[in-house]
Amino acid sequence: MSTSPEARETTGSATEPAVEPAGFQQQQLAFTAHIRDPIANPLPPDIPARRMEIYTEIFFNNISEQLSCNFPVLRRILSDDDWNGLMRDFMIKHRATTPLFTEIGLEFVEYLQQERQTRAGDLPFMLELAHYEYVELAVAISTADDDLEEHDPNGDLLNGRPLVGPTAWNLSYHWPVHQIGPDYQPEEPPAEATHLVVYRDRQDAVHFLQINAVTQRLLQLLQEKPDFTSLDALTAIARELKHPDPTSVTEAGKQLLADLRQRNVILGTRT
Repeated sequence: MSTSPEARETTGSATEPAVEPAGFQQQQLAFTAHIRDPIANPLPPDIPARRMEIYTEIFFNNISEQLSCNFPVLRRILSDDDWNGLMRDFMIKHRATTPLFTEIGLEFVEYLQQERQTRAGDLPFMLELAHYEYVELAVAISTADDDLEEHDPNGDLLNGRPLVGPTAWNLSYHWPVHQIGPDYQPEEPPAEATHLVVYRDRQDAVHFLQINAVTQRLLQLLQEKPDFTSLDALTAIARELKHPDPTSVTEAGKQLLADLRQRNVILGTRT
């Protein structure tokens, strides 16, 4: 509980932070350690076993239920034992840096990427699938478009400087994550990468669009080089591809740009 400045002056403790007794801190650490890993950490002293069991179960179930909502496909394709083991390993190994439940999905992705030690039976696409499912939530709750730069929704997309929606995520995966589910779990990644755009439409509904490598590169250039017109970007792509007919790349790009604007991936042109 915080104390007002006036109260601190009265008590004379303005420069003396409160210090918890060492024994209490040790008990807190023992309490949380047991909740995270009850097998490896003994029951804290002076806490009834049944009460501690309830705390441990509530904490585990809250984490499991939250992540089940954030990663519904991953949850469905894992058995109960595999899912529970994954949740317990996450609790043991990871130390979250945020108290927000809306960001626990990102914490879980970071755990898979940095702390999870591959085990026999782990799905080879687990990290990419989890990242894709996290992105759907991230796009849904993103506030990146709250302060948009000035743009013309009806601007000339080819000769103007297109503005890619800040809530749109341009992604590439080794695995076809948008197709994976209980009935499709590939054992080897396909020869070609999977390119996706996850975006919000004008009614704030989240969609994904599978795109090819050329479209992926176009969006990348428009995001990284705000001074580029679409013509600049398409010309650069034709040069990179050593395309024998650069004009055909430009013509195909016109229709593509119009479709991306219709979907709200591109918002218009910078003014």
